[in-house]
Amino acid sequence: MDFCWKREMEGKLAHDYLSSTKRHQHGMMTSPHRVCVVTGPVIVGAGPSGLATAACLKEKNITSVILERSNCIASLWQLKTYDRLHLHLPKQFCELPLIPFPDHFPTYPTKQQFIEYLEDYARRFDIRPEFGQTVESAEFDENLGMWRVVSVGEEGTTEYVCRWLVAATGENAEPVVPRFEGMEKFKATGVVKHTSQYKTGGDFAGKKVLVVGCGNSGMEVCLDLCNFGAQPSLVVRDAVHVLPREMLGTSTFGLSMLLLKWLPIQLVDSFLLVVSRFILGDTTLLGLNRPRIGPLELKNLTGKTPVLDVGTLAKIKTGDIKVCSGIRRLKHYEVEFDNGRMERFDAIILATGYKSNVPSWLKENKMFSKKDGFPMQEFPEGWRGECGLYAVGFTKRGIFGASMDAKRIAQDIYESSRKSGQPHRHIQERMKRKPSESDCGGN
Repeated sequence: MDFCWKREMEGKLAHDYLSSTKRHQHGMMTSPHRVCVVTGPVIVGAGPSGLATAACLKEKNITSVILERSNCIASLWQLKTYDRLHLHLPKQFCELPLIPFPDHFPTYPTKQQFIEYLEDYARRFDIRPEFGQTVESAEFDENLGMWRVVSVGEEGTTEYVCRWLVAATGENAEPVVPRFEGMEKFKATGVVKHTSQYKTGGDFAGKKVLVVGCGNSGMEVCLDLCNFGAQPSLVVRDAVHVLPREMLGTSTFGLSMLLLKWLPIQLVDSFLLVVSRFILGDTTLLGLNRPRIGPLELKNLTGKTPVLDVGTLAKIKTGDIKVCSGIRRLKHYEVEFDNGRMERFDAIILATGYKSNVPSWLKENKMFSKKDGFPMQEFPEGWRGECGLYAVGFTKRGIFGASMDAKRIAQDIYESSRKSGQPHRHIQERMKRKPSESDCGGN
């Protein structure tokens, strides 16, 4: 079965590339450097979502190819997060499938502990991504009934031909950098950087820093700046729910999940807000207005996560962190706010989040929205598209949601491969190369 399938695909591709060569001679296209036929899935992205999917597939004896543009797994965590970062949720809600966190890890593991967990996870499942591979395009070929995934690396361009394609680049692929009037003027005299470039408040000791964005990252960066002797101010434009990280002796998230098993979401929201006010006080007095919709209902409707306070509110109450209105424009050394007030700052940190980059490389119009790069079907239906296309890590429910997706995808691919008689074993076959090239490496 394996041999026959390979021979059939070789014939189709040979004919296809003869046609491609003719088109190239007429200036219509450029052939890829290498072509690899893959009988297992191709996974784009080696973050937690991609690793979880590869592991669930491996458990079913299906080996995948993972393409990763960076030089390491979990590049967002390793290269683009600040030093003091901890998981905002208890570790049991952030585990990948099949392997829990070590017992000796704290309830809220540090950034480095989480990276160690992911690296150990990859080793135990023998997951070896193809690093330095930037996917430029992925498109379903109706004639072949296969996906063509074109990636670019140091050795040139490679086209992977596969039956199943898993988009695992996730919700946080590219930083969101807003543009303000006068930004270039401010950059000429001060520092403007996204939190993806921020590491520690020690770089800003003694300086006045404006943090734009009041999500979990913005709040925690402000606290980090305070702890290193900086003078942070926080831009708060929208209403935001701030909840204590723990209440009634347990994690707020865990308590919420427990209550939702028995009570309607509106009642659970009311309970959370009453307890939060008792613990934190009235946040509106600090310039942090709450949305009209409760925190859990708002999360379900918009994906906007409530802030879990780790000490920032106490600094706002003491005046160590100032709350500001929105930015109207930037000038040399100065920021003009919406209320007309002017203030001097040495640096601006943009805690403005990330976005999906799927529309930039995936050429399809049915599963993913071109507007925001998320599946158009809402959770829990957004994990599967047509023609063997899958999405993992786009649930707006963090690692917990990605793990659910990974299990579903692995099971679906397993059942699909059994029905069609396709082999479960991964194969990469050299289809076209120059005399000096080597075969495509296995995963």
